[in-house]
Amino acid sequence: MLRIMLIPVLVVVFYLPFKNHLLVAAIIFGFAAITDWFDGYLARRLGQMTAFGAFLDPVADKLMVAIALVLLVERHDTLLFTLAACVIIGREIVVSALREWMAELGERTSVAVSYVGKVKTTFQMIAITGLLAIDPVTDESWLLALCYVILYIAAVLTLWSMTVYLKAAWTIIRDQDKAI
Repeated sequence: MLRIMLIPVLVVVFYLPFKNHLLVAAIIFGFAAITDWFDGYLARRLGQMTAFGAFLDPVADKLMVAIALVLLVERHDTLLFTLAACVIIGREIVVSALREWMAELGERTSVAVSYVGKVKTTFQMIAITGLLAIDPVTDESWLLALCYVILYIAAVLTLWSMTVYLKAAWTIIRDQDKAI
């Protein structure tokens, strides 16, 4: 819930015209990313996983990432950046729909989070946090270039992880079609 409540705060801070507003926006996003990891770790470690948490956690992640990328597309208005953002957001929609469909078929575990998905998320969070902190108009530093590279790696991992999920589900989907 905290991550979802931080979304409007992130948006407002991103647009407020005060010194270091982008750094503060990055800190808010970075804090949300860390709480995501910490929350998942504690839930597994303490055995306090709930159905509501299992539902809300990925929703909060996807909302934070999608909204941050939309904010960044305005500021980093290049074709390559926009394509990377579209790939990442599009994948989240496809995989969410796939997971929902597989759950309806009783096969939710066949599209469980993969290692590639976890690595992809880590790269996304690092890139987005860095990109939120840097104004591309005034700061053309090596750090900005590094954040772009990390985002593009995240976009490639995004496609790879989506392919892993689709392959895992393909057999079940094909079998369901044959049964109809």
